[in-house]
Amino acid sequence: MVIIFIILSALLALLVAALLANYILHKSPGNKKMQEISELIYNGAMTFLNRESKIMFIFMVIVAFILYFVLPEGGKKAIAFVAGCILSALAGRIGMFIATYSNARTANACKKNLKEGLKIAFSSGLVMGLCVVGLAILGIMFFYLFWHDANILFSFGFGASYVALFARVGGGIFTKAADIGADLVGKVEAGIPEDDPRNPAVIADNVGDNVGDVAGMGADLFESYVESIVAAMVLGFASYVSVNDNAINVLLLPLALSAFGIIASIIGMFFVRIKGSNIYNAINKGIFAASIVMIIGGYFIIKWMINDINIFYAVVIGLIAGTIIGLSTEYYTSSKKTPTKNIAQAAKTGAATNIIEGLAVGMWSTIIPVLAVCGAILGSYYFGGLYGVAIASVGLLSTLAITLAADSYGPVADNAAGIAEMANLGQVVRKRAESLDEVGNSTAAMGKGFAIGSAALTSLVLYVGFAEVTGIKVINVANPTVIVGLFIGGLLPFLFCALLLKAVGNAAFKMIEEVRRQFKHIKGLLKGKAQPDYDKCIEISTSAALKEMILPGILAIASPILVGLFLGAEALGGMLVGKSVVGFLLAVFLSNAGGAWDNAKKYIEEGKLGGKGSDAHKASIVGDTVGDPFKDTAGPSLNILIKLMGIIALIFVPLFI
Repeated sequence: MVIIFIILSALLALLVAALLANYILHKSPGNKKMQEISELIYNGAMTFLNRESKIMFIFMVIVAFILYFVLPEGGKKAIAFVAGCILSALAGRIGMFIATYSNARTANACKKNLKEGLKIAFSSGLVMGLCVVGLAILGIMFFYLFWHDANILFSFGFGASYVALFARVGGGIFTKAADIGADLVGKVEAGIPEDDPRNPAVIADNVGDNVGDVAGMGADLFESYVESIVAAMVLGFASYVSVNDNAINVLLLPLALSAFGIIASIIGMFFVRIKGSNIYNAINKGIFAASIVMIIGGYFIIKWMINDINIFYAVVIGLIAGTIIGLSTEYYTSSKKTPTKNIAQAAKTGAATNIIEGLAVGMWSTIIPVLAVCGAILGSYYFGGLYGVAIASVGLLSTLAITLAADSYGPVADNAAGIAEMANLGQVVRKRAESLDEVGNSTAAMGKGFAIGSAALTSLVLYVGFAEVTGIKVINVANPTVIVGLFIGGLLPFLFCALLLKAVGNAAFKMIEEVRRQFKHIKGLLKGKAQPDYDKCIEISTSAALKEMILPGILAIASPILVGLFLGAEALGGMLVGKSVVGFLLAVFLSNAGGAWDNAKKYIEEGKLGGKGSDAHKASIVGDTVGDPFKDTAGPSLNILIKLMGIIALIFVPLFI
């Protein structure tokens, strides 16, 4: 009965996603110019994704062979790994496909009113969210029913993490190189508006929104969702069955809760309705409605399956922690709140003070997420032990379908604003699309907050799993190898971020040089009498991203294996603790600082502090440019890193003991 419910819920998610996609595709894409721009974005995104997939395929085959020949039950683990890779990539690709077909339709709907524009953009995000959760649950159920061994599912999660890392890193480098080139040369040097068709990097920038913030994000949260469920299944069987004789239900409970989360998210989407012009409240209503439905349904599911009310409290704690982190992120990044307004005010005295204020806000913003995660760990452990902590992580992501929709609709709105500008749809349409985009920045920041919070909890659960398998009950910090492991673990997030930021900087340098070259040598370009070479800029971002994503990927995969082999399991345990603490703090700081800089710029562009073209505006663009790789490349990639290293340690543990 439970298994049927889980499978039907996953299929329902895919069915609703298909119906929403059909609804979007039957909407008008607008005039010929709008369709041409949308087609350019789609073709650029597919070109990048296809080339990225070839590189990922090569490494996937290598890793699968290593799993097959090196580990016990290597055949099963290799198959599960490949399946995780394929489904993770598929989730991202579906999301990107529908996003690139929704952008022109959103812009065209904004001609009518803001409500119609939101309906299409948010439906696009729901397609992504529902596909992610539906494919994830079906994949987990298939391998569990086929082999009846939850431990094999860690390899499925490893495959999801592997694709998520490369998709996030590659997409993040692509999008920020294009964005920085378009902003610094177009807006600051040439003084032309954002998304102006005369800017050679403008199409690459819009392509980047899709490959980084849609395809990359889809793979990212597919991985988060899978690993939180799998970790709870395995840990529940290992630590909770002794106090609850219904072993099969303990194992299936995380899947059942996630399956009901699909239903809660579908109900929540009907609450996303605009009253007046408050878009943010409309989206919040949907998320909060889904959470309330999830709490009610979660109570009856837990009562029915394991009859332990304490585990229900753990689910509620997870949802509350996620909401607190999301609201905290919104407070520190929204242009309507004091921290972001202070960053905008600091731009009046130049780019340096704008950047200093943004760094301070980002650092300060770590307080509430850390306290929320600490509270969630202590509270869920009190009620349900380690299984309670794992279930809290599942609860935090249980309504992922709608929280991911609130995140991934932002890039669609951003593209719609760009199309409105390039197709000369007028200021009214442009402003409506920009309103959607601005709220998208805050909801995207909230989505990142949920993902980072889940990463912290899931990372802890993976560490506990590692400790159970290795028999390490206590880490002795007086042991020099453990201290070395802690330092290496703390170092890796910084090293990882350094590689990503440097990669964005290198790619942006090439982009800036190319945009300057075209402005200088293509006669009549700045006067609008000549066509820029968009393809050249897309090629620069593509080549740079594909080249630069390889080293961070190898670093993330190889580090835990090398530490385990050369320093031993205890040192590896120390490394897992170090990377979790430092990685979590750094991820929150980078994501929030970047989001706040972005919305500080938008606050000025609304006409505050001199508006567009003012000295404050130019300073805020520099701050936003610094924040771009913070929030869209390094920050989101860190939550993948801290889980990926944990799951690799678990999978390869036979080599260390």
